[in-house]
Amino acid sequence: MIDVHQHLWPAEFVDRLRARSEPPYLDGWTLHTATEAPYEVDPAAHAVDKRVALEQDTGTTLAAVSLSSPLGIEQLRDNALLDAWHAGAAVLPEPFKAWASVNLIKPDVDGLDVLLADGFLGLQLPAHVLTTPAGWAEVGDLLAVAERSDKPILVHPGTARTDCEVPGWWAPVVDYAGQLQAAWWAWHAYGGRHQHPRLRLCFVAAAGLAPVHHERLAARGGRLGTIDPNLYVDTSSYGPQGIDAVARVLGIDQVVHGTDRPYAGITDLRQGDAATAVIRHANPHRLLYGVNPGAGTPSPERGVQ
Repeated sequence: MIDVHQHLWPAEFVDRLRARSEPPYLDGWTLHTATEAPYEVDPAAHAVDKRVALEQDTGTTLAAVSLSSPLGIEQLRDNALLDAWHAGAAVLPEPFKAWASVNLIKPDVDGLDVLLADGFLGLQLPAHVLTTPAGWAEVGDLLAVAERSDKPILVHPGTARTDCEVPGWWAPVVDYAGQLQAAWWAWHAYGGRHQHPRLRLCFVAAAGLAPVHHERLAARGGRLGTIDPNLYVDTSSYGPQGIDAVARVLGIDQVVHGTDRPYAGITDLRQGDAATAVIRHANPHRLLYGVNPGAGTPSPERGVQ
């Protein structure tokens, strides 16, 4: 089983968060951010030995961990925090491997090249900077590095923009889902597949169920087009109803297993044994590493038109 979407904070990263005095920072295990209420982090959730044991128990052969983009780290001027993430994530034990991240204020394209060559699975980008076609264009150089390296992109929710008193579930349900939906449609409006014909991408949390809105797209003059074999969504935070709806639009081959652990866990999607095996192994393997040897290379598809 391959899980493309988890979070695990290495000790180096935790230490650097505690050394900060402005959001995001840790006070003990209380996380302070610029946009959400203080959050009590469970220390056990980031205890490497406990997480390794958990993955062994569940039969996970690869768990891809990513930077917590809602903290806004990619738009800070604290390169030491990003360096701490990469240094700690690079030495996590099996089955963990990591997604790379970059400082989006002044992206280090050459540095990303090095990280991808040194074993990072691909590049994670925060959805809140990708909500318009122009946003995708601004990260075009980073997309080109990933495409040239044959490494995928993971689109993850970024910082929430809540400016009023709301329940704790508001940001994940409203802000995060809205960002992912906007990033999904902006990718198509940007003409992302034409710009980057071989780039593999995955939108976490089923892209906020954006594909389910294809009927509304058609009603307003757009067209879904043929399915893009290099465009994926993960299952994190959704259950049988949401994933079944997305799979009916994109097909089961574009759905990959992602849990968002430690914030969620494995869900029985009620897709049957064969489909479950495809979602939990074959599809994530294809996302991370490309088509299987001998299977040929799929031609780029058009997607939304």
